[in-house]
This record gives sequence, C-alpha cells and structure tokens, in this order.
Amino acid sequence: MISERMVLVNDTFIHWEQANIHMMSHSFSRGSAIFEVLSVHNTDMGPCIFKLDDHVKRLFHSASLLDMVPRLTENEIQAGVFATVKKNAILQGAVKIMGYNPEIAFDILPSTNNLDIAVFAIDPAQDLGKRMVPAVNGVNLCVSRWCKLDPRTVPVEAKAAANYLNGMLARKDAQKQGCDMAVMMDTQGFLAEGGTESIFLVMDGRLMTPVRGTILNSITRNCVITLAKNLGIPVVEDRLSTDLLEKADEIFFTCTPMKVLPVKMCEKRPLSPFPGPVTRQLADFMAEVTSGRSSQFSSWLFPVQ
Repeated sequence: MISERMVLVNDTFIHWEQANIHMMSHSFSRGSAIFEVLSVHNTDMGPCIFKLDDHVKRLFHSASLLDMVPRLTENEIQAGVFATVKKNAILQGAVKIMGYNPEIAFDILPSTNNLDIAVFAIDPAQDLGKRMVPAVNGVNLCVSRWCKLDPRTVPVEAKAAANYLNGMLARKDAQKQGCDMAVMMDTQGFLAEGGTESIFLVMDGRLMTPVRGTILNSITRNCVITLAKNLGIPVVEDRLSTDLLEKADEIFFTCTPMKVLPVKMCEKRPLSPFPGPVTRQLADFMAEVTSGRSSQFSSWLFPVQ
C-alpha cells in the first residue's frame, strides 16, 4: 500500500503521510518545483533504474535554468534513488525526484534559491491500482488547440511543475475531442510534442521527429534515436509541418513509462498496418534493453545493489 512507502527527504527517510509542505510554500503556490520521473525495471540482475545518470543531470540542468541550487550533489541524489528503491522493495515501477523550496512565500521571488530534495519510489500497480495499458493497444491522436510554451517566455527544457500546466491542458483538450493523446504545435505552427510525450513519424522508412529548441530534451526520445541509428534507420530531426500527420505511414510517442507508444488513429485517420514495422522494431529493441537482454546498451541500466 502506498501509505506504507518511505520517502527520502534530503538524507532522512520519513513515512509517506509525513511527506508534505505548507500550501503557501513557494514551490506549491508558484509552481517552482522541479522534478524527474524514472522507470524501474525487473531484470535478471534484479531491479534496474533506466538512465539514472541522465535523469539526475537533467534535474541539475533544470535547476540551473531557473537559477536554483539543489542541496544535494548529483552523486548524493543517485545514492538516494538507489536507497529509496531498496527501502521500498520496488522490483518494477517508478521513481520521482522532486526539488522544491518549502519556505512560505507571498512574493514571486523565493527567499532562497536552495532546493530540498525528495525521492519517491512506487509500484503503480500495487500502490495506485493502475496497471499499465499494453503499448500494443495504441492510442488515438489529435492536434491540440493549445500551443507548446514558447522558449522566449520560459525555458521549455526545464522540468518545472508550472510548465506542465501546458501539457495538462493539451491532454484535457484531447479528451474533449474523444482522443487519448494530443500533439501540440509550437507558436510558429510546427509540430512540437505531446502533453508529456515526444512524437515520431515514419515516412518511407525514415524516422522523423521535431528538432530541439521548442521541446523538452527528452531522455527516452534520445534513446530511441540512438536505437534507430543502430538499426540503420535514417533519422531526421527538423521542424515538421502538421500536414505530415496526414501523410505519415506510422506515428508513435515516446515517454518514460511506456517507452514506445504507437498511435493507431490520427485525426480520425486509421494507421495501417498497426503497429507499423519500424514502430514494432524500435519497441522490441527498447524492450530488449530495459529487460537487461542487450549487452550493447547495458550501461543504460543501473542495478539497485
């Protein structure tokens, strides 16, 4: 049960119910918390954390973009993630790292730039009653009426809580349109990303994805690009027009929980065959990696000792 989980706050474990801060804290009332979500996979080596190093590096990059300083070092946070997964006996599931300012603040500027660190580890199936929908089921996709945040307004590469209001509205818009997921355009009208997902299109055997600049520097996206190149699949990173959604042979999302999530219908246009051959090839390769069966990419997994 989730109430029995232990949470690491800086260097101390506390009970789940104790993991709270005042509602007038800057991170709660102003949305200034930063975070990372990581996946834990059950392998022959035991539980392994996917791309732990890159996630912690990105946490620090988010902090630097917002002129914030975590109280712990990168090595200390990595050690804290291992300890939290082990403390909660997680074999597979999710880890969330939060960097937050707990001090009460009525002003827009916090009184300090230092961030406390909290680490959570859960098994969604056990703790939330949420069993992951098999990726093979796919999702319906529509174009959101909301645009991705413009990088001239906020640093879009920062995983800051306030930035995700954008993705929440896009997902709500998708629901109103009778779809599972939505892709947002950037403010110039090019494809950007989903609410919490990167988007890929396949055309004539080429893998296409929006270039960085108006999107998150997604770790799963970068991994899929690496796997595609390893398989000899041509990869194009560019500014992509929305009309490509009408022409694409295959479309899929990438994200931390699902890794590769195929799209079965885009704007009421069924995609066939589904999943397409490139999508299936990349999904199978990623599953091989996360299960620990790929010696070539074994460095992407961090065993919990």
